[in-house]
Amino acid sequence: MLKSFRLLSLVEGLSLLVLLFVAMPAKYQFGHDFVWPVGMTHGVLWLAYVLASLVVSHLRKWSVGAWLLALLSSVVPFGFVLLDRRLKREIAAQAE
Repeated sequence: MLKSFRLLSLVEGLSLLVLLFVAMPAKYQFGHDFVWPVGMTHGVLWLAYVLASLVVSHLRKWSVGAWLLALLSSVVPFGFVLLDRRLKREIAAQAE
């Protein structure tokens, strides 16, 4: 489940970057409105991320603070990179 959550975290984080740095500038600078489909995709991925983070935090017995940091990393641009580093360490420790 942790590997799936890591993948979802990466996809959700990239969708946020696409929304902020591709779709929004395309709309306001060039008049191409991609915000709705990209935003809807990001929203669905974010909801899946929140649900998966709750499941993973329960299974891995994360503290509430650790879960809140994982949640915060989903709304901060490039926050998923820091979470990815933590999840890689946890996956490696789990494999040992």
